[in-house]
Amino acid sequence: MLNIEIVEGDITKLDIDAIVDAANNSLLGGGGVDGAIHSAAGPKLLEECRSLNGCKTGEAKITKGYNLPAEYVIHTVGPVWKGGNYKEDELLAECYKNCFKLTGEYDIKTIAFPAISTGVYRFPVDRATQIAIGETKRYLKEHTNLEKVIFVCFNDDVYRTYKNYF
Repeated sequence: MLNIEIVEGDITKLDIDAIVDAANNSLLGGGGVDGAIHSAAGPKLLEECRSLNGCKTGEAKITKGYNLPAEYVIHTVGPVWKGGNYKEDELLAECYKNCFKLTGEYDIKTIAFPAISTGVYRFPVDRATQIAIGETKRYLKEHTNLEKVIFVCFNDDVYRTYKNYF
């Protein structure tokens, strides 16, 4: 039976199968959750990311978790918010779809997502939350591989927004 959790906290501390990195196109680290994941995972994550030749917006790539408690890191590049007329919604939905696709390919049972694109990429939190939950529910209706999905919120405002949808 699936369990969906919404927590406020540090995604790098979760002892689960996979955490999602809200990465930039280079996959070589950055600020926010991306920087925290790279820092906690150690230099071997950066080394593996260099071999992946970046990642396009909306796509996802997977690496080992290295020094993280999570076995895998799924890196996805969310869209930068430009007002909503540049396929931002579709690109964000693709991030979730592509992350979920990798869970099936790698026998991942538990996964945690940050609030993709809502930090420095300025995607409106309410809109991003609707997309995240909508794509999660769509995937779970058709697939049974996941036992737990965790949404990890970086502050109280994001946490309350997610909680309002459940």
